[in-house]
Amino acid sequence: MPITVRRSSRPPSPGPGRPKDLEKRAAIMAAAKRLFPLQGFEGVSMDAIAAEAGVSKLTVYSHFTDKETLFTEAVKEKCLEQVPDDIFVPVTRGPIRAALMTIGLRFHGLVSSDEAIGLQRMLLTTDRRNADTLGRLFWEAGPARVSESLARFLAASVERGQLDIPDTREAAGHFLCLLKGEVNRRMLCGAAACAHADEVDAHVGSVVDFFLRAYAPR
Repeated sequence: MPITVRRSSRPPSPGPGRPKDLEKRAAIMAAAKRLFPLQGFEGVSMDAIAAEAGVSKLTVYSHFTDKETLFTEAVKEKCLEQVPDDIFVPVTRGPIRAALMTIGLRFHGLVSSDEAIGLQRMLLTTDRRNADTLGRLFWEAGPARVSESLARFLAASVERGQLDIPDTREAAGHFLCLLKGEVNRRMLCGAAACAHADEVDAHVGSVVDFFLRAYAPR
């Protein structure tokens, strides 16, 4: 007598482990982004990251091969959260002030965040044996991406005749340094108050207008 196999109408469930893996990775990244600025690179162990994330140390190493890789990914993810790639999409027509304001506000939010200030202080106090390596990892994971993305945005704006900039890389550096300005210096010293602390739009707007006076087509 033939055997009848009843097929379930339910769709097959996803393979075991994958959602958990993504959740564990997110927990590890959250722990890294919190602990590195607070305790410094040397002060944070993979055991501490694992404990903070609620996972085993083996799980941490299965996602990130070493502490340097985890640090780099934490910096990169924090920068992408605050300054995503889509804000650098070139403006196809008309004035670009609004686009520069968006970039400026997002970048200002990043460099004035507690995490960014903590990481800068960490780099300033890092053991000299690790300072160059950590500085390079930090630069490549965060500031370099923002600088290069902004330089490409400015170059596209020059091609469209919206700006007149002889050196877009240099101009990108000018713009980002102006945005950091007094705000970043005072926060590094522990002072919360600054010229535009309660009016971020005013600070960013003044930088954008200054930048446009320098580079707007004549």
